[in-house]
Amino acid sequence: MNRDEILLAQKEFLFPAVFHYYAEPLVVTHARDQYVWDANGRQYLDFFAGILTVSVGHGNEFVNGRIHEQVDRLVHISTLYATEPQVALAKKMASITPGGALRKSFFTNSGTEANEMAIMAARCYTGASEIVALRYSYHGRTSQAMAATGQYNWRLPGAALPGVVHAHNAYCYRCPFQLTYPSCDVACARNLEETILTTTSGRIAGFIAEPIQGAGGFITPPKEYFQIVSGIVKRHGGIFISDEVQTGWGRTGDKWFGIEHYGVTPDVITSAKGLANGMPIGLTVAKPEVADAVKGVTLSTFGGNPVATTAAKAVLDYIEEKDLRTNAAVTGEYLRQQLEDLARKHSLIGDVRGMGLMQGVELVLDRKTKQPAAKETNLIMEAAKEEGLLIGKGGLFGNLLRIAPPLNIGKSDIDEFARMLDGAFTRCTAMTAV
Repeated sequence: MNRDEILLAQKEFLFPAVFHYYAEPLVVTHARDQYVWDANGRQYLDFFAGILTVSVGHGNEFVNGRIHEQVDRLVHISTLYATEPQVALAKKMASITPGGALRKSFFTNSGTEANEMAIMAARCYTGASEIVALRYSYHGRTSQAMAATGQYNWRLPGAALPGVVHAHNAYCYRCPFQLTYPSCDVACARNLEETILTTTSGRIAGFIAEPIQGAGGFITPPKEYFQIVSGIVKRHGGIFISDEVQTGWGRTGDKWFGIEHYGVTPDVITSAKGLANGMPIGLTVAKPEVADAVKGVTLSTFGGNPVATTAAKAVLDYIEEKDLRTNAAVTGEYLRQQLEDLARKHSLIGDVRGMGLMQGVELVLDRKTKQPAAKETNLIMEAAKEEGLLIGKGGLFGNLLRIAPPLNIGKSDIDEFARMLDGAFTRCTAMTAV
């Protein structure tokens, strides 16, 4: 099918809730490394990496080579049988979790499923039912995951389930208490105690949080935040679930997991996305006592699939071999400098935040009032596409540019990105001035 036929077929045969970023949807036909091409043959620099999923580049030869070998041996058998790829990946997980404390894995097909499993495990382990999540959070697209999600944009009508309350997050740029860090004494974290005492039975099953909120706008808590909240969670009988669907596998620089930057060891880690470089996979890895509390029998028809787990193990091997966690820290710092330079040049930029190769740029109409620049964000997205650059957007107000290239990106790629994004801001300024 040509481009027009693809778009017509999508409109006719797919759910209309499946949305696109652009006024004219981009039809992507193929990709390699940090680039993708559309149906017209135009090349784009991909600095969103399939929503932080293409962790080691499109069509990575090392990973694809392992996949091809596995496809010729075994594609599917289900979790009713033991396979070497699944246990090899689980063994690897046990060796790289914080302090080696999380040692038992359950594999699924997505981050949504991983979070569902984590919430169920928390309830099984504690005997309690109530879950505390954060405002601005995103945890997936099933009813339970939407119930944990803390923004209306991603909670479809009728999806909410009881048993979840939402505490204040650490959105320093828009502090709900009108305070300033560090003189605030991290009031947002300490307020969790009151949230539990006033909106739950006082005894909770667990607390789920992203170390850096993804769809919420790459909101990055101060260093003390998770140490404070994890202590409160423990006092009220709950376990801590770190949702690393977007922050895992070196994305935040130096560490395997985003939560490691905060000096806290969670009871459960969930992840997906960048773990298998585009192959469908979900991971729930837990401390043994939590995993063992899931009594009875369960299975996953496609979870732990031999091809997907082979891809994931290859991704981890490649990240280690190429030292991409260090690269994410070094090039991430260089990326941050480029973004801060752009902030000094373009008044639309109100805040730059993030870690490693997970950087967000919040756009505002006025830096004093911080009025969200949602319309302008859409214009920047369109202008960036015209420049040949793909980036993401997010935030409760739709005014956050999400920048997350593959982990093996180089400084020259960041220079090209900065030139293109600068051009997009210039185009936007010219359009809005007319």
